[in-house]
Amino acid sequence: MPLFFSDFDSEKMAFVEPGDTVRRQVGFPAVAVSTFSGDIVEDYVRACHPPEIARLYTANGSLPVYRAEYKGRKIALFVSRVGAPACVAGLEEIIAMGARKIVLFGCCGVLNESATRGKIILPTSAVRDEGTSQYYFPYSEEIEADKNCIKTAADLLSEYKIPFVCGKVWTSDAIYRETPALIAKRKAQGCLGVEMECAAAVAVARFRNIPFLQFLFGADNLDCEEYDMRDLILYGRNAGNKYLTLAFECGIRL
Repeated sequence: MPLFFSDFDSEKMAFVEPGDTVRRQVGFPAVAVSTFSGDIVEDYVRACHPPEIARLYTANGSLPVYRAEYKGRKIALFVSRVGAPACVAGLEEIIAMGARKIVLFGCCGVLNESATRGKIILPTSAVRDEGTSQYYFPYSEEIEADKNCIKTAADLLSEYKIPFVCGKVWTSDAIYRETPALIAKRKAQGCLGVEMECAAAVAVARFRNIPFLQFLFGADNLDCEEYDMRDLILYGRNAGNKYLTLAFECGIRL
C-alpha cells in the first residue's frame, strides 16, 4: 500500500497562495519574531505599547501583529497558534506580508533531562512525525535546520554566557499520543525534546527560502518514571522577557 506522504508535489504555485488572502505591506519589518505564549506577547505590549500593523485571521478569531522596536530596528511580533498546520499558515501569511527572516520560540516536553536542564535548546533537526511538512519538502524521516542560523544563535548564546544545547527534536501532531514506546524510540534516536511545530516551520522556511531560527526551553518532563508537568502551564512567562530579548537579538543578527 503506498504511503500518503509519498504523494509530494513539487509544484511551487498552489491553487490558493498566501498572497490571495493577505496583502504585501510596504515597510513591513524584514524581521519577524513569534512565540506560542500569548502571555509573553501581552506582557510586552502592556510594557512597551507597540502599534498594531496587521492581523492574522482564522475561524478561531484574529491575532494582532505588532511593530516592536529593538536597538533601533523594527520587528514584527505576533503569536503563533499551537500545532503545525495553524503555525505554518501564520508563517506563510507573515512572509507574504513582507517578512524575510523569522525567529520562533516556545516550550517543549523534555526527553533528555540531564542534557537540557537549565539550557536553551537549539534544534538542529526534527523528526517529522507530523503531516504539514510533507507538503513542503519531500518525505524523509527527519529535516535539518539551517546551519547558518543555528551558528548565529549559538554564537550569541556563547557571547552572553547563556547555557544551551544543540540537538534533534521530535515534532508530533498528537500531544496525548506520546506513548512510552514512542518516547523510548525517539530518545534512542537522540531527541532532546518533543514539540508540535519545528519540522513544519523548518520545511516552510526552506520552501520559501527564508532564514529561520527556532529555540526552545524545557517545560514538562517526559524523561522520568511518571509524567511531571512542572511549570508547563506558565509557557515560559516566568522568563518571558529574557526569551523575547534573545529572540529579538537573534532576529537582527540573522
